[in-house]
Amino acid sequence: MVATSSSEGEAGTQWAALAGVTAALAMFGAAQGLSSPLFTLLMQKQGMSPGLIGLSAAMMPLGLILSASFVPAAVRLVGARNLAVGCSLIGALCFLGIGYLQNWMAWYIIRFIIGVVINPLYILGEVWALSLAPPSRRGRVMGVFNTLMGAGYAAGPFTLTFVGTSGWAPFRVGIGGFVLCAVILRLVSSKLTGFEDDGQPAGSFVGFARLAPALLLAVLVSAAVQQSTYALVPVFGTGYGLPEAVLAALVMALSLGNILLQIPLGLLAERFGGRPMIVACAVATAICAALLPLLITTPLIWGVLLVMGAVGYGVYTMALVELGSRFKGTLLVTGNAAFALLWGVGGIVGPPGAGLLMQGIGPLGLPVVIFGLDAALVAFALFRSSQRRAS
Repeated sequence: MVATSSSEGEAGTQWAALAGVTAALAMFGAAQGLSSPLFTLLMQKQGMSPGLIGLSAAMMPLGLILSASFVPAAVRLVGARNLAVGCSLIGALCFLGIGYLQNWMAWYIIRFIIGVVINPLYILGEVWALSLAPPSRRGRVMGVFNTLMGAGYAAGPFTLTFVGTSGWAPFRVGIGGFVLCAVILRLVSSKLTGFEDDGQPAGSFVGFARLAPALLLAVLVSAAVQQSTYALVPVFGTGYGLPEAVLAALVMALSLGNILLQIPLGLLAERFGGRPMIVACAVATAICAALLPLLITTPLIWGVLLVMGAVGYGVYTMALVELGSRFKGTLLVTGNAAFALLWGVGGIVGPPGAGLLMQGIGPLGLPVVIFGLDAALVAFALFRSSQRRAS
């Protein structure tokens, strides 16, 4: 009875820590979600050109990409808990600096720093969620985690409609989000350590790519597809004569599907496994892409976009589930850092590539790129499965 009570207490503590991590990252997601539209609107008020605004927006993903390979070493040097709390506080200081300076040239540097410091929060948040989740419930846990992260990210722009862009109000919200993230992580810190010095070699990006190339391709494809879709679905709809109000709703449908359906996908991953679900989500995304030009002017397009938003990002969620089932400790940190790097690369190459093809062949360029990327992922995943069976 004592052993059972102890085991139940340990499980309760782990669930509490997991809830704390998820809440902390939701606060951070809200702060980050607020930042992109806030900075764009402020730069427009200052008369900046679209090119300069776009270049400023690129500073954050650039920081994400350049910092990804350094996160495992930083975890070993200062510890995961200290790194995450410190990065949260630096994020708050960055918002303070942006609000105080009101200088678009300084914002370039600060937004780059924000990209650098939020990367460990992304990586460690996913590592902790994967580590704390019971193996039998990892799928639903990651579904809930990504759902709440998505909801937090969506809450940022929603909050901006209430506080506006004038004065310190929006910056206080951003600062508060990062500070709350730091406070919550500190409060649940007892269960957020233990893997930094587990005796395993941390490995490198190249070494991890040899171990799990299909997982990294899944992340690259998911990032390229999701960000191309969000950026270019309005352009795609314009090619079919849809009004402006409907164009905005197309993106909202994608976001709603992403938020609502990650938990059901996680439950399916528990039943069938992460690897088969990566293939299933990629196949479903390709089918949705093929249906886009056929249904874009019909009411059925809303259902297609709901599913597409879910399964397009679901490829990434399933890759996380598979990552957590295969790797532990420092290798898990290295794998998540590799995921962050590939996510950034996919976001940089996906939308421009799809946009260029749309310039060449018209609106069909977007579904062609999405279908091609997911078809390539399915083919490579099946090839890797056949290699494993042969060995």
